[in-house]
Amino acid sequence: MVQYNYVKEFVERPIREHWELNALSDFKGVTHTYADVARKIYYLHKLYEAWGVKQGDKIALIGRNNANWGIIYLSVISYGAVIVPILPDFSPTEMHNIVNHSDSVLLFAGEMVWDSLNQAEMPNLKAIFSVTDFSILVSNCHECLVRFEGSKDSVMNEIKTLTPEKISFPDIPNSELGVISYTSGTTGFSKGVMLSLNSLAANIDYARNNMHLVQGDQIVSFLPLAHAFGCAFEFLFPFAMGCHITFLTRIPSPPIILEAFARIRPRLVLTVPLVIEKIFKKQIQPKIETPAMKVLMNIPLLNRLIFKKINEKLSGAFGGNFHEVVIGGAALNPDVERFLRRIRFKYTVGYGMTECGPLISYSGWRTNPMGSCGKLINYLEMKIDSADPNNEVGEILIRGENVMLGYYKNPEATEKTMKDGWLHTGDLGVLDRNGFIYIKGRSKSMILGPSGQNIYPEEIEARLNNLPFVQESLVIEQKGKLVGLIYPDFESIQQHGINPNELEPVLEEHRKEVNKHLPQYSQIARLIVHNQEFEKTPKKSIKRFKYQYSEN
Repeated sequence: MVQYNYVKEFVERPIREHWELNALSDFKGVTHTYADVARKIYYLHKLYEAWGVKQGDKIALIGRNNANWGIIYLSVISYGAVIVPILPDFSPTEMHNIVNHSDSVLLFAGEMVWDSLNQAEMPNLKAIFSVTDFSILVSNCHECLVRFEGSKDSVMNEIKTLTPEKISFPDIPNSELGVISYTSGTTGFSKGVMLSLNSLAANIDYARNNMHLVQGDQIVSFLPLAHAFGCAFEFLFPFAMGCHITFLTRIPSPPIILEAFARIRPRLVLTVPLVIEKIFKKQIQPKIETPAMKVLMNIPLLNRLIFKKINEKLSGAFGGNFHEVVIGGAALNPDVERFLRRIRFKYTVGYGMTECGPLISYSGWRTNPMGSCGKLINYLEMKIDSADPNNEVGEILIRGENVMLGYYKNPEATEKTMKDGWLHTGDLGVLDRNGFIYIKGRSKSMILGPSGQNIYPEEIEARLNNLPFVQESLVIEQKGKLVGLIYPDFESIQQHGINPNELEPVLEEHRKEVNKHLPQYSQIARLIVHNQEFEKTPKKSIKRFKYQYSEN
């Protein structure tokens, strides 16, 4: 059973116990102590009361990682409302749709996001507030505004007298809904993953017992907080332990990430394969592939010294103070992983999905075998749908305390994914005799973006299929980029008197237009004309695996 029985135990307790310690900072910006966090949460709770927010109501949050984003998140779940975190790189249309689909009553928007939104497209909101300073951007409830302004002076006076002993949040049971996390936009194939507070608690509790942070440890947060991986392990877990979390607050390019690591020297590093692979390819690979270095690396004893130096350099890039680098969100390049093993770099690979909030398996760097993503965490049960799970690949099925409650307002998708009490992950894997999991592929079509975002090709294909001169389409991944295979509508082409040789320039303009409506991570790099109809199953579904590794 999860040791945290109420949300207050991983929000209220660290505030009480670490009152004077630094809690949340913006990189090269303001720092908030745990006491400061408490004061802002108190203010936001009074704001929610003024606008008539009830326990179970939904509050949407859109913006880049920063300290106020984290404070808003904590204030919502500790109030008993449901947080709806939305990735800031969704298109404005997708943001509007998610706010509406989630039934959110309030919205917090970052400055850059707010400029692109249209309040008229979200008519059910009572108010919109700024992430930057919690100021009111739009109020659709005059009575609420008057009530809040009338109580503001007394609220500010109460905040000045707050002490650790006065911090008391409601006892919200872990069984209650805490988060609705949208893994995609709401056009076509929307899925709002409903995570209970128990899912958050189980992830935090497991990390507390296995990832070894203590109060005062430094953490750098650069993964998207609206994504389950970054939120759980760069924010909620470190906060529960009394750590000091620094948010990058900007697009996390490798130079910015490395600068932050050098300054802050984090104790635990959470990252995605893209960061590791870029550092390897740009800083290490060119040096180790010179003829002289290749010879030296094959000389016993001498190669150990070389590997040690490389390890020190790579570890230094991450601040040199970490006890482990945890990689998740996507598959790690096997060549890179083999080299990390050779130099004895302290890394491990975990496995999870939004529907588990996210963790499914993990093992520390000392014990995790090459190619494995660890052992099942203790709050879950797993079975592999094959006759011989140790040798025969099958779909990974999960059930347990941190599995989602279902998809919001989508019973069909919930029923399809949650069968007989088991979450069908869509991932294929095997289990060795020591209990380590090895992922072998994906049975469903979802593609993982470069930073671990979920990309649903059907959603993109739905847009492509609506274009003139397109009969059907298939979106695949090639060398880390999304490519659209297009089977043309030859009849329509002929009717419009278009020469087939002129089709590609037309499609290129369509590609640019489609990309305007897609998040950056799911934009199409190029379109390829596929002159034969796609091979299909008896049910007329395209056999995706036939084209997944196309090199056209």
